[in-house]
Amino acid sequence: MSDLISIQLYTLRNLGDVDLILDTVAAAGYKNVEGIGSHLDDAAVVAPKVAARGMKMTSCHVGLAALRERPDAIIAACKTFGFIDLYMPAVPPDMRQMDAAGWRAVGKELGDLTERFARSGIALGYHNHHWEMDKKDGDTTALELLFTAAGSSGLAWQVDVAWLVRGGADPKAWMTRYKAIVTAAHVKDIAPAGQNLDQDGWADVGAGVLDWKDLWTACIAAGARHMVVEHDKPSDPGQTARASLAYLRGITG
Repeated sequence: MSDLISIQLYTLRNLGDVDLILDTVAAAGYKNVEGIGSHLDDAAVVAPKVAARGMKMTSCHVGLAALRERPDAIIAACKTFGFIDLYMPAVPPDMRQMDAAGWRAVGKELGDLTERFARSGIALGYHNHHWEMDKKDGDTTALELLFTAAGSSGLAWQVDVAWLVRGGADPKAWMTRYKAIVTAAHVKDIAPAGQNLDQDGWADVGAGVLDWKDLWTACIAAGARHMVVEHDKPSDPGQTARASLAYLRGITG
């Protein structure tokens, strides 16, 4: 199971230099990484750096504006790295409190983009935060509206388990419900109440309150083929990378 593990390089963004970031995750023992949009923009430079360290980029995040404006360049970058799984990480800040019609419109647009990218062999998915758990139409959440509007397009879901919990949702129930479209999960942890306030309340995987031994099994059962370590605001990114991987190796073998 350890071959499913990667790390979202956003976790180490404060290290700045891409070589230092890649050196740090390689030294921690990772073989796979998940990139961000800037890596796609500089794919010809970054891809050889990843490969030189014996690693693969197996998935990547990319923003809505880039999906809209530069689809051909994004597809070419994906092929340069050699991965097929692409995820939109979030709607822009000014869209996060949209009404039901807004979420339906985004879902429809993502469905159309999914079909566009699929013709070039790239699978597009959506990564959640907590605001998609807000109810927008009676008891219907924003996330439900988005997935319904995407229809049969093939839009996938990268489940951010900890953000679901922060949104008051049961991640296992949601993954069971949407099992047909789950292709990845973000593996992150929540610190005990009142702790790690300088890290926005996040924790290294295994050091928080989430039962990741149980959640790991649930994610795999739902269809996740990428298990992506992430911490949104680590105080020591290198230590987070090392400790999280050590914990996951301990529970997965």
